[in-house]
Amino acid sequence: MMIESFYRLALAVILCLAQVLILNQIWLFGVATPLLYVLFVITFHRNFPKWQILIWSFALGLVIDVFSNTPGLAVGILTLMALLQPYLLELFVPRDSVENLEVKAATLGWKNYTLLTVILTGLYSLLFFAIEAFNFFDWQQWLLRSIGSALLTIGMILTIETIRSK
Repeated sequence: MMIESFYRLALAVILCLAQVLILNQIWLFGVATPLLYVLFVITFHRNFPKWQILIWSFALGLVIDVFSNTPGLAVGILTLMALLQPYLLELFVPRDSVENLEVKAATLGWKNYTLLTVILTGLYSLLFFAIEAFNFFDWQQWLLRSIGSALLTIGMILTIETIRSK
């Protein structure tokens, strides 16, 4: 369990640094920015204690909010994603799989891993930009930012997973 905690801490630090120092500066076509820290919530393995998933996600969201100047935005939505992740994961896990199944393409299969990533990342992006805008007067811009950021983030996550699986 200690090794898992160190792995989680290292992943959180790497994703936080990447997001704050590099990815927050990217605005592809003026609308899309990658939100790579969603990968942190996606990778919690099966039967990881739900209360720990919530605490880890809350802590990462708090750090992202502090350094990105988005008070409460990432905290709330990452905590919601942490709440949904174990239940969504059960939809994609093979029935005969082990109790401590790691969430990666090699164990879930590319189709299931991609679908889980698309659902969690898409929901995160939609909520993130809806709460950030806090109105729907310019709903085309909101939709464009949400979809663009989700696609960019999904592409980055799948690229990382391709590299990780080799």
